Amino acid sequence: MKEEKVVEPNSGYVFVILYLFLIILSITAIFAFKAIFMVLPIIIIVFLMNGFFIVNPNGSKVLVMFGKYMGTVKSNGFFYTNPFYTKQKISLRARNFDSERVKVNDKIGNPILISVILVWKVENTYKAAFEVDNYENFVRVQTDAAVRKLAGLYSYDNFDDDDEYEITLRSGVQEINTALERELLERLSIAGIKVLEARIGYLAYAPEIANAMLRRQQAVAIVAARKKIVEGAVGMVELALEQLSQKEIMEFDNDKKATMVSNLMLVLCGDKDVSPVINTGTLHQ
Repeated sequence: MKEEKVVEPNSGYVFVILYLFLIILSITAIFAFKAIFMVLPIIIIVFLMNGFFIVNPNGSKVLVMFGKYMGTVKSNGFFYTNPFYTKQKISLRARNFDSERVKVNDKIGNPILISVILVWKVENTYKAAFEVDNYENFVRVQTDAAVRKLAGLYSYDNFDDDDEYEITLRSGVQEINTALERELLERLSIAGIKVLEARIGYLAYAPEIANAMLRRQQAVAIVAARKKIVEGAVGMVELALEQLSQKEIMEFDNDKKATMVSNLMLVLCGDKDVSPVINTGTLHQ
């Protein structure tokens, strides 16, 4: 038997009534007929009552007799089965697991802190009970291993334009969560675990490099902003010169164009407000 077998045991209420009737009958016989041997049936009945058990909603009981798997009860209620069966309780409810923040190196070697939030449930009680030693500990260990592996496959972030479309831990949230869920499904299937959701819960640079990386991100953002400003300024200067020439407002030689371009670029690209200067002389002063 390598697969889960769902069984439907007998209702416990019928056997409760039967055993109570036998116990009352035996006690009556003891007192009425002084039949001391009727104590033996009572002892046997008490032992047979070990077969009663309860299964709560979204719960299960794995039945084993002398080392042999006999089946799993997934229906909730009050049941009776062979008193020699051992009954292992396994919950079928969805569970949350928020892993600890672990320090790992990303794809390019930067130390980062990362944790994962996992929602899982037992789908195959046979595998959970017999394929692994402790399925709850198995989930914790394999989740930690999957997070470490995933972090090593991707960079935390990219800073170069050439890597603009590279999936990173910070920018490719959906892709990373999908990859994490797929990795956990593969790892936890051996224990009969179904992964309902897996996603990155915490992600940050390790404290020893956090400040340096923050300054680097700020520098990259400033460079990118300056690049956009320059591109816009060049377009505005080009448009200004073109319209001035088309409307014949004034003629520009190369020196005048250079002066105008210099002044416009200074005004448009400067990071501070420009103080206007009124020229009271000629255009060449």
